[in-house]
Amino acid sequence: MENIITSKDNPVIKLYQKLSDSKKERLQYGLFVLEGLRIVEDALREEARVSHLILTKQAFDRFGDELLQADLRDTKTLVISNELGNRIASTSTTQGVFAICGIPEMKAPVFADNGRYVVLFGLQDPGNVGMIIRTADALGIDGIFMCGSCDLYSPKVIRSTMGSVFRENIYIIGSEDELFEVLKSGGVMTSAAVIDTDAEKVTECGFTGRQAVFIGNEGNGLPAEVSRRCDRRVTIPMNGTINSLNAAMAAGILMWELKK
Repeated sequence: MENIITSKDNPVIKLYQKLSDSKKERLQYGLFVLEGLRIVEDALREEARVSHLILTKQAFDRFGDELLQADLRDTKTLVISNELGNRIASTSTTQGVFAICGIPEMKAPVFADNGRYVVLFGLQDPGNVGMIIRTADALGIDGIFMCGSCDLYSPKVIRSTMGSVFRENIYIIGSEDELFEVLKSGGVMTSAAVIDTDAEKVTECGFTGRQAVFIGNEGNGLPAEVSRRCDRRVTIPMNGTINSLNAAMAAGILMWELKK
């Protein structure tokens, strides 16, 4: 076994904590962090650029044989004390498995025939964003566009994706104008998800050709100007006095209808 690192001042440990705490540092280094056995396994399986694999002594003894079977030629492995693992963990019951991973190079969208897409416009809750990415992966959505939303590579978003971040096509778009230009050039019909009763019911409107559904901010929904720029407005019909759903739940229903 390698020497066990116990100091919080170790350069790799200091880098891990910087990346965990700060979007600015993630952007500066082009790196983000992972915590948990499953998501680290997914990163290795999907051949993500894992620069450092960090295991507590306990995790090394329990999971080391399994994890070290991966191709780690470009990965530096560190074993740290259990106490140091607890210090850098962002979960209360850590498994002691951590990694530093390279942020993938952003590629231009490739639109599939009859492609199905989701646009996350202004979403700020990391749990919602992560769950939507996970659901999109499960349902076979062809891509996710993020505009004005929270940081995709924050630990909470990454953890909530449960590994789907490595499998789903995700595009981060800088502005509203650029977003609509990209979708229009790809021949994508856009639908704004709203709660207005005069919008088309998503269960009845039908989706043909390339389609994208816009999901808005958890509290305020889509801005009116964004909704107007979409080709149509759609809504989820609801019973009784309920007039809104959690953003991740609504996105799940909309993606299901997209894929029918």
